[in-house]
Amino acid sequence: MKVKKPSKVKGHAKSQKWKDVRGKRCRPPINSSELNSSPVMARVIKEHQVSVKKKPTVKRLKNKAKLVSDSKKTPQPELKKSHTQANGSSAFTVDSESDDLEEWREYSKSVLGNGMETSGDMEDVRPGRLEGKSLHHCAERNDQQNHAVLVMQKNQSLCFRGKCFLTCLYGRVEVMGFTIEEGQESYPLFSPASHCPLTIRALESSDRTRDARTEASPILQKYLTSASRKRLVKNIMSDSSIILLEPMETPLTRFLSSFTDLSELFSPPMSELMSAVLDTPLNGLGMIPLVSTVEGLNMSKSYRDALNAVVGACRGDMDGCPVIFVCGTKNVGKSTFIRVLINTLLNHTTSVDYFEGDLGQTEFTPAGCLSLLTVTEPLLGPPFTHQCTPEHMIYYGQTSCEPDLDRYLESLKSLWRRRPLSRETPVIINTMGWVKGFGFQLLVDMIRFFPVSHVIQLSHSGITQCAALTAEYLRTAQGYQTHPPAQTALDEFTESHSPPRSYAHLNVQAEFRGVGRQGTSKHQRSNEHRELSLLAYLSQLQSPDPGPVRPLHSLTPYQVPHSAVALGVIHCEVEPSHMFYAANASLVGLCCLAEKVTSRGGPVLLSQAPICPCVGFGVLRGVDMDRGLYFLLTPVDPSILRKVNCLLLGAISLPSCILTSQPGFEGEMPYVTTDYSFDLTGAGKLRVFKGMTRPSQMGM
Repeated sequence: MKVKKPSKVKGHAKSQKWKDVRGKRCRPPINSSELNSSPVMARVIKEHQVSVKKKPTVKRLKNKAKLVSDSKKTPQPELKKSHTQANGSSAFTVDSESDDLEEWREYSKSVLGNGMETSGDMEDVRPGRLEGKSLHHCAERNDQQNHAVLVMQKNQSLCFRGKCFLTCLYGRVEVMGFTIEEGQESYPLFSPASHCPLTIRALESSDRTRDARTEASPILQKYLTSASRKRLVKNIMSDSSIILLEPMETPLTRFLSSFTDLSELFSPPMSELMSAVLDTPLNGLGMIPLVSTVEGLNMSKSYRDALNAVVGACRGDMDGCPVIFVCGTKNVGKSTFIRVLINTLLNHTTSVDYFEGDLGQTEFTPAGCLSLLTVTEPLLGPPFTHQCTPEHMIYYGQTSCEPDLDRYLESLKSLWRRRPLSRETPVIINTMGWVKGFGFQLLVDMIRFFPVSHVIQLSHSGITQCAALTAEYLRTAQGYQTHPPAQTALDEFTESHSPPRSYAHLNVQAEFRGVGRQGTSKHQRSNEHRELSLLAYLSQLQSPDPGPVRPLHSLTPYQVPHSAVALGVIHCEVEPSHMFYAANASLVGLCCLAEKVTSRGGPVLLSQAPICPCVGFGVLRGVDMDRGLYFLLTPVDPSILRKVNCLLLGAISLPSCILTSQPGFEGEMPYVTTDYSFDLTGAGKLRVFKGMTRPSQMGM
């Protein structure tokens, strides 16, 4: 694309095309606050309080265990196995035909000497899910400081909905494959109704020679009263882990909860309400424990084997830097697998590179983006909880690459070239769930384009959704841009005459409940996930200070001259005279063209979709034709905005709640109308499919 050089403007103040009239923002630390119960949860709590008057039951302990030496194991009370829980641990539930919980407490005292071993190493006590009365036994609450301390034994787990800060005070626990140990910072945990619930699982102590009670007692003094501390110390053993749970409130959670439809996002969905445990010391912290009838993350054997194989390669079992290519059909748990893989790798390395090739279900950005970034912190929540600005990003503008396959592949190549070849960091490549027809051919191309060392292919129910992408298969496979014999398509990576590369192929069978089907509950559909990610990005416009959420119309925008930036539409054909109508009140990508933008005073309009870096997004909240200005809201820093010279409009729309839930208006709400007919010629989008040949035409 050819554009002319802009005229120079003298003067320091006038040289800034992005005029910031908002003033500087301060970002003090966020204080935790008490979470108010929603009307739905208040009703459930009231019903639950009536139901808990019934006598609790646990499994009868027929044979009491005896103390044994190091060479023998303490027999465990028989437990009834239930669903598999997070990180592959087995959860257990108590039998319905059982006596009072007091028998369990007496057993614990007789074996452990009131919570401490008297000789030798012991088997951990009652592995499985913490729920009901067991939470009262191992958790204590400090109402003044509004936090709770929980003691967990090895392999015990806590599955929950909600959000909180977790700090490991003693021992170590695991969440989504990431190990949290004492001495580390607090980590935010997000377990919304839109995704699989999180599970906290206690791990075996790394040092069995430590005196757990002696070391833990002074730690608990900082967080609990004397009476609570004495009760909790009795449960501490050599393999115990102690965690601190605190309420969490951030600009993200405040912004999301301000919308009526999202006010219950961090509460259990309707299908889990009867499984919620509401009368525990964890009440009021923003997290609601779930009983063992609700599944957490379910790892199959092939799932764990694939994780171990990749971790082994990253720890030195192979030469060079592992490049892990993850593919699979829709709703097979591909994104969750990648989060667990990243977290597991972060236990052994300081960073992991992530290459986003999925336009519809992006991990770190709003939908429609291809990106490359380095991950240094664990991912302890779904994508909308860790939105960030990648090191390199290209705005494709659609949730599917089907309309323009060539631009999709060229964008991927452009991104990969930006990664330093000398970087010795494992790379994870995410792909789309399109594994049929042209989608499968794109996977073949990508494996040939990039120096892949591992291909992890997810499937379910023993059904073959597509051919196994083994190295042998690729020697004869037909790609969209590449053809056999299989050689690397980019000369930068390997010599053009090198033999076909070999890589490890790992097949993962997903076995979680509902695999292969899209969630039907509220917030669980893919379009809702995309809206959550976009809302999370826009939450960065909110002040970090606690207070009411400010609607978009109350925020002061940047003023951008028409002549300073080019405007383009990349997902459909728009008449130049209608360009401003299409872009007004829309999301735009803030991009940087290699060529400078010039104008004779009027707006600069692009006639084709460029492949260029994108630094973030903004809402074009108004166009002033008289003064020749765009009014733009964006969280991107002004120092970066000075490099932006292009606004790209794609098919990613603003969530309707952004426009319909703006308080403070009397009469008609701006940008919202019902007086519109799509039956008129030109009222809808004109979709153009570029360069795509149907399979039936390929032989012609």
